[in-house]
Amino acid sequence: MNFWGIINLKLLLDVLFAIGFGLLLFSRVKEQRTLWLLRGYLFLVSSAWFIQRYAYLPLTSKLIDAVVLACSLSLAILWQGELRRLMELLGTGRLAVLLGNPPKEFRATKTTITQLVDTAGKLSQNRRGALIVVDLGSDLRPEDFLYSGTTIDAQLSTDLLINLFATDTPLHDGAVLVKGNKIISAGVILPLSRQGISRYGTRHLAALGITERFDRCICIVVSEETGTLSLANQGKLERPITSSRLQELLENLIGNQNSMGTNKSSLSKNVLSQSTNPSDNIISDINEKESNKSEIFTNKRD
Repeated sequence: MNFWGIINLKLLLDVLFAIGFGLLLFSRVKEQRTLWLLRGYLFLVSSAWFIQRYAYLPLTSKLIDAVVLACSLSLAILWQGELRRLMELLGTGRLAVLLGNPPKEFRATKTTITQLVDTAGKLSQNRRGALIVVDLGSDLRPEDFLYSGTTIDAQLSTDLLINLFATDTPLHDGAVLVKGNKIISAGVILPLSRQGISRYGTRHLAALGITERFDRCICIVVSEETGTLSLANQGKLERPITSSRLQELLENLIGNQNSMGTNKSSLSKNVLSQSTNPSDNIISDINEKESNKSEIFTNKRD
């Protein structure tokens, strides 16, 4: 008996492609509640396919199709940001971003983390507003921004970042884009988030907006009004934080895993030394005293 006569090759390929697509979706979902919704939706779709193919139940099939259609519309509204990002990535051909394979040149190193923390700490002490976008593999391009800014293409350094955010320069109010150990551009205008409009200022809304659309980028925010440090990641904002806490977060998010494994003890010593730094204590005192005020008095410039 012919083996391929028993197994329908077309059906087998159909099932394998569907399973592969489902596994890809599950691997890209991080939030537990979203994962539950996706599982339920795929279960309904699988049930509708099975009934239509193997069971002659026209009424049941119609009811399940109606439920699948209603769920599809609901998920399209609920996940409109994610679906928009998916279509943008498909339209620009960035399949590596979709498959979760960020290019190595976008990964930051320990030196990058140190320079970002030092810059944020000094800007916070001087209450100088700043917005730093760190690309970890989203392959951000000019079309991803409202305005792509001015090309810098220079080696990352603390002094250069501080100068870019000087209050008397035209690039002060925009964001700086960092990839690896390079400053790509400055004066970048980011898309704003629709969440927390009455609670956050423009800088924080911009940080939320870009991290909502691209999950492999983070954004460091320094409030011009209070000097408060914040970090946006995947559409969520952690604030207020000290420079020591910022270093811990950056090490977890963008630290080089190879060097992190071999230098774990030295990194922990750096964190302790940062927490005992007098300048960091000043920032911590400011954050503790003004964290409640910042929620009320942060204006649209922040």
